[in-house]
Amino acid sequence: MSHAPEPDLDAAALRAALASSQLEASELRSELEETNRGVVALYAELDIQAEQLRRATELKSRFLAYMSYEFRTPVNAIRSITRLLTDHVDGPLTAEQERQVGFIESTTAEFAEMIDDLLDLAKIEAGRVEISPAWFEMVDLFSALHGMFRPVVVNPATSLIFEEPRELPRIFSDNRKLSQILRNFISNALKFTPQGEVRVSATLLADDHVRFSVADTGIGIAAEHHAAVFDDFSQVDSPLQKRLRGTGLGLSLSQQLAKLLGGQVSMQSEFGKGSTFSVTLPIRLGRVNTN
Repeated sequence: MSHAPEPDLDAAALRAALASSQLEASELRSELEETNRGVVALYAELDIQAEQLRRATELKSRFLAYMSYEFRTPVNAIRSITRLLTDHVDGPLTAEQERQVGFIESTTAEFAEMIDDLLDLAKIEAGRVEISPAWFEMVDLFSALHGMFRPVVVNPATSLIFEEPRELPRIFSDNRKLSQILRNFISNALKFTPQGEVRVSATLLADDHVRFSVADTGIGIAAEHHAAVFDDFSQVDSPLQKRLRGTGLGLSLSQQLAKLLGGQVSMQSEFGKGSTFSVTLPIRLGRVNTN
């Protein structure tokens, strides 16, 4: 004959289970509070680091802008003096003097270009770049670029070819910023194409975008260097590169400008077989955001 459990034993077991649950809940609350304190501390540390990064970026941008501005005065003075010498204002120069002055003039021009790139990057990082979109024809853009580079192409072994844009619509964008991107692409292509051609073209894509491409038959870029091509101060290690000066900022600047115009840059290259640098932009630039 079975007996019912004693009430006192059931109550004791229930109290023990309740006490165990309360202890577990208390331990869980303690763990959650400790976790919350850790998360709060982590957020505070991230905020501090973000503020430090913001200040460092601001200081770097201010430094670049200041130094770029200060460098302009002596550079412009040197260019003015070399111009007087090449114009023979104070009399003719010997062949060796002509060569030396030409070297000074070309070096100073490259230095001025570096200063402009540094100043532009500083403006972009500070969010102070103004985008001024307007409707323009691609044939006008190509015509202006062609005229700009005509006196620059002095190597008879290299041809600069602008394909005539056909059946392409007008573009609503900042043509000056686009022109700056293409100038960087073309300048690089001419530097690294000892012989052959540099070809500039535009292609209408199916998604209301236009791809501008600068293709050359130059030295090309090895695959291991592709990932770093658009990084700041990146330069390809090659015998020809060592004879040419530059900051390695032109392509990085082009990438930043393309983003401001709602587009992107890309590259295809094979060592010894040339390169193609492209910028793809929407036909109509939407809301402008320079931050």
